[in-house]
Amino acid sequence: MSSLSAAGTSTGTGHAGRSRRDRAGRRRTLVPALLVPVMIASGFAMVAILPVALVVRGVLKDDRLRRLRPWAGVLAVAYLVPLALWAVHPDRAPSLTKDMHPAFAVGIIAAALAYVAAYVAEARRR
Repeated sequence: MSSLSAAGTSTGTGHAGRSRRDRAGRRRTLVPALLVPVMIASGFAMVAILPVALVVRGVLKDDRLRRLRPWAGVLAVAYLVPLALWAVHPDRAPSLTKDMHPAFAVGIIAAALAYVAAYVAEARRR
């Protein structure tokens, strides 16, 4: 177990000077991004707005994740297009999942997985 110095960096070995809090802060966008495809595929498309919002908020708030901002933007747009179409459609279904074309679902899932891949690539680069 490593101890933390006053500056909050790890003084132990194993994580190249990163503290647990530092790693956990960056994971705050990874877990919601992984939840998006699960929610879309399982029929909870309307509720998936929460993890999408958490991803966008996380990358905008954390400067260390600025390279992931375009990927988060793609995810947000991929989700917001079918949401907007559902909202303006006059005879919409009671559920976004039922009203969403399968191509939109595939696009959202692909955008979320692309964000996760970019996150992993960025984490390995550091």
